[in-house]
Amino acid sequence: MTSLPEGRAAAGAFDPAAEARPEPAPTTGPASAPAAGPGGGTAGARTATGSASAAAFDPAAEAARATAAILDSTLHGTARGVVVDSPPGAGKSTLVVRAARELAAAGESLMIVAQTNAQVDDLADRLATADPGLPIGRLHGADSPPDPVLDRHEAVAKSSSVAELRDRAVVLATAAKWAYVKDVEPWRHAIVDEAYQMRSDALLQVAGLFERALFVGDPGQLDPFSVVGAEQWAGLSYDPSASAVVTLLAHNPGLPQHRLPVSWRLPASAAPLVSRAFYPYTPFRSGTGPGERRLAFGVAGDGGGPDRVLDEAAESGWGLLELPARHTPRTDPEAVRAVAVVVRRLLDRGGLTYAGADAQPAPLTADRIAVGTAHRDQAAAVRAALAGLGVASGAAGGVAVDTANRLQGREFDVTVVLHPLSGRPDATAFHLETGRLCVLASRHRHACIVVCRAGVADLLDEHPSSEPVQLGVTVKFPDGWEANHAVLAHLAEHRVSWRP
Repeated sequence: MTSLPEGRAAAGAFDPAAEARPEPAPTTGPASAPAAGPGGGTAGARTATGSASAAAFDPAAEAARATAAILDSTLHGTARGVVVDSPPGAGKSTLVVRAARELAAAGESLMIVAQTNAQVDDLADRLATADPGLPIGRLHGADSPPDPVLDRHEAVAKSSSVAELRDRAVVLATAAKWAYVKDVEPWRHAIVDEAYQMRSDALLQVAGLFERALFVGDPGQLDPFSVVGAEQWAGLSYDPSASAVVTLLAHNPGLPQHRLPVSWRLPASAAPLVSRAFYPYTPFRSGTGPGERRLAFGVAGDGGGPDRVLDEAAESGWGLLELPARHTPRTDPEAVRAVAVVVRRLLDRGGLTYAGADAQPAPLTADRIAVGTAHRDQAAAVRAALAGLGVASGAAGGVAVDTANRLQGREFDVTVVLHPLSGRPDATAFHLETGRLCVLASRHRHACIVVCRAGVADLLDEHPSSEPVQLGVTVKFPDGWEANHAVLAHLAEHRVSWRP
């Protein structure tokens, strides 16, 4: 299972299951991860704002040091792979673009692997914009043409045949497309973007195409998706449903591992909670200080529940609009309408966002607002409710309404979240998944409002985590039960009870 597919055993090809060379695994960022504190958190993540350590923290300098160490390992290291863990909004795409440019400048042949066509097109556009003269190849499927936005870049060649792009300094494609490339001379380097969203079987299919690789991803996001059950492989070192990075490190524990220590997306009000709840062993900080990001309204509130929770979110960065406890259908009509009303009031009250102490305000427009749900039918119900209130969604310029899976990697000024456990009679593994809540709670730059029925904390206590423990399976920590409790405890401080 760990051998390369036939025809891939080219000399120098990367083997993710090969024994690693004995090499130290440095961790970049503001010192190594501190010891876990009570409840699974970390002392570093709980440092009070305004303390001496906080005063000494320079986010730009810390990020620069981490990036320099990553690039040094990538360009000058001897390990066959380098792993970079990144919190939400830490600049993964910026790192990928910079690493690609430096490798190309050094004369190294480079392929870039991403997980979706949208991710590939975005990276190609960013790379071509940053370096207009760099010869870039966009490899695509015959029935999946690239985004027309790439037509504005003269240096970007597009083809469904890799042979037509071998003269390009950098070639980009999805993992699925790269899997069809066979019998070619391996590229010297590869960059795998969103590596935690890639299954290990997908990595194995492309491993023969490169000699060394930089793996960049967010370990707190949703696990790779699989349409079939994977219980029969649980605990095996070659579990094809496991994340590519998890399998890679299981076979190569000595690979250098780095982390980006700063989130430039999450404000100072959000980073401590997200770090503590979802990244207890790899804490990070916000790149902005208290008060640098602000949300204000040009129209006073009417005193109703939706306006009161908006005022709370504007002041603290978080808001919980709590509806009466009740078991409901998945597309709870009251909760769905509450979400729609919150969005409507965000627009009616003339929201203004400030990105710095002296920055000019920017209007909060519909395209800078997102609604996150756990299920597609919930998203469809919210779109219908928004349409009933005269709010456009989905189309260009409208409110983004989608599931956590489809909101991964995206960024908005304000998010409104329908809590995955709201109104449920049970707490299933799907609704408790850590990555789902992490995505929903980390898409915003200014504020996040959660709509939820009361009683979720009691529901969690009545349905403790009961997933079977399997030998050899890496335990994901914190689990969804603990992460949900941490988030709910924080949201309780910003609760507005409302009976529609």
